[in-house]
Amino acid sequence: MDHHAHHQHTSMAADHKEHDHTGGYNEHAGHHTANFLQRFWICMLVTVPVLLLSHMIQQWLGFHMAFPGDRYLLLALSTFIFIYGGWPFLTGLVNELKHGNPGMMTLVAVAITTAYVYSVAVVFGLPGMDFFWELATLIDIMLLGHWLEMRSQMAASRALESLVELLPATVHVEHHDHVMDIPLKELQQDHVVVIKPGEKIPADGIILEGSSYVNESMLTGESTPVKKETGASVIGGAVNGDGVLRVRVTGTGSNSYLNKVISMVQSAQGAKSKTQNLANKVAKWLTIISISVGVITFIVWLTAGRELAYALERMVTVMVTSCPHALGVAIPLVVAVSTTLSATHGLLIRNRTAFENARRLTTIIFDKTGTLTKGSHEVQQVIPLNEQFSADEILQYTAAVQQNSEHHIAHGILRKLKEKQLALWKSSDFLYMQGIGVKGMVNEKKVVAAGPNYFKQEKLTMPAIPDSVDQSTDTVNFVLIDDQPAGIITLADSIRESAAEAIAELKNMNIKSFLLTGDNEQVAAAVAKKLRMDGYLANVLPHEKQGKVKEFQQKGEIVAMTGDGVNDAPALAQADVGIAVGSGTDVAAETADIILVNSDPKDVVQMIAFGKATYRKMVQNLLWAVGYNVIAIPLAAGVLYPQFMLSPAMGAILMSASTIVVAVNARMLRVR
Repeated sequence: MDHHAHHQHTSMAADHKEHDHTGGYNEHAGHHTANFLQRFWICMLVTVPVLLLSHMIQQWLGFHMAFPGDRYLLLALSTFIFIYGGWPFLTGLVNELKHGNPGMMTLVAVAITTAYVYSVAVVFGLPGMDFFWELATLIDIMLLGHWLEMRSQMAASRALESLVELLPATVHVEHHDHVMDIPLKELQQDHVVVIKPGEKIPADGIILEGSSYVNESMLTGESTPVKKETGASVIGGAVNGDGVLRVRVTGTGSNSYLNKVISMVQSAQGAKSKTQNLANKVAKWLTIISISVGVITFIVWLTAGRELAYALERMVTVMVTSCPHALGVAIPLVVAVSTTLSATHGLLIRNRTAFENARRLTTIIFDKTGTLTKGSHEVQQVIPLNEQFSADEILQYTAAVQQNSEHHIAHGILRKLKEKQLALWKSSDFLYMQGIGVKGMVNEKKVVAAGPNYFKQEKLTMPAIPDSVDQSTDTVNFVLIDDQPAGIITLADSIRESAAEAIAELKNMNIKSFLLTGDNEQVAAAVAKKLRMDGYLANVLPHEKQGKVKEFQQKGEIVAMTGDGVNDAPALAQADVGIAVGSGTDVAAETADIILVNSDPKDVVQMIAFGKATYRKMVQNLLWAVGYNVIAIPLAAGVLYPQFMLSPAMGAILMSASTIVVAVNARMLRVR
């Protein structure tokens, strides 16, 4: 992908994040997270002298401090806090009204503006008590609340950069008679490139010469490397195995497979965040109610014959009291606590709307390779076929000849040798037989380690495979020593220990589980049966995964998808909750909503349970914050007059107390 394409993508992602997709406008658009924090600290410092100069605070703390012009200093400091600290809320008010969607920003802006204007009038002679200290603390708490909220919101997707990292930085291009290295961004259509063993393929292309096994697992999720020969196509980002390839470039930049994955991810992400934040809806209604009640209060007291200052004081008390401090931090605090707690337990939350949706899941689709299974082929059995050689010797002969191969079977055999602490013998005359196996000389004996195809090619009778071998899941490798069958080694992609337990726990939660894999029916059926899953989807090609998720969603299911390959990225983005398994590629992680660092399927269960607990806390906090307003607003308006009148200061204290209750409740969230 050329630099421009990449640049263009990153800016697309940035634009895409500016608007939220709730039909409304993102209240934090144009604000930076650090900006809120910086405003908070500066306003906090200026709040100290404001508190010391406020008569109400002086009365409470029992000290007196006055000097000529102190009220004008108080006015100047408060004006600074109002303009500098209140700026995000004042611009937020304009944005919300412009989009016809009044919410938290409107309410905060109205409350601080009313308090400020009234207090300025008091300084210049209107009888009454100023609200400067309430104004300052209100702005401080709101800035902190919004900073917490933004920090815990999902960071803009870096999927595009992760995808770019799959490509090599430099490319070997044939130029006239020699090969020269050029930067990737200079690579063009129809260039002929040379890809050495173990290197990443720089762009989509067609093989002109050479054959090799190519590992496309990070792109297609298929665990076994695919054999590629002259005329076959290769995908940019895949890793070349043990052969040298000459490839003619057919797709760079926006024509490449990687870029198509990017755009699929973008469109699925763009259509995602439908669940609008409940707190914003509540705040919107609270805004309308409190402004209405404030105005009605003002009119009622004025028509009841009270003086203007008194009626104004009642109105401001209603505004300040009903300002949803507790509501402002009810959700962000739970989110901040849950994000931190989950991170320490190996769950990284990137999209909280999806995390909140986890409690509603009805179906989970698991990608097989690397999620339910370990994604590496392990030796299952070593079976001697005659008395001459022991199981350990067969393993040693095979490992000796396999040590020169890059195939996943060779890696599995060498791991087993190391695990058993056996010596690795020397071998010579190594020959790699494409799609068949390997052969060489070990201890002056001719050793062949090959699959069933070898017998077809050599027109030999294949030894019988013992019943103890499960041919639906195991790869069978025969070992011949001096042309005589000596043993069988079977390998399989082993299922993770915790997978069965995780599936059983999901059943208890009434959540259905399905297996999704590019593997054949036999393997898929065997794994699904072993884990007692509700079903499986086999032979699914990478680009079909997103469609499979959609099919479930069209049936009304709320779907989570777990996966670890780039090819899972569109499906992860399409799902209601996308869960990436940490051992997988960065790209899957970047398009997922939640990342399981430890690649443990049981963490999926933990994540759902924690999602439910988090949601409960949010609802408790919302109920408390709203309940407080239901009681405080009428008291502030003077419903119990003359028995009880809520003073503006008392209103502000009640408001702070409700905020503390909400904060303490959020802190009590636990991961089981």
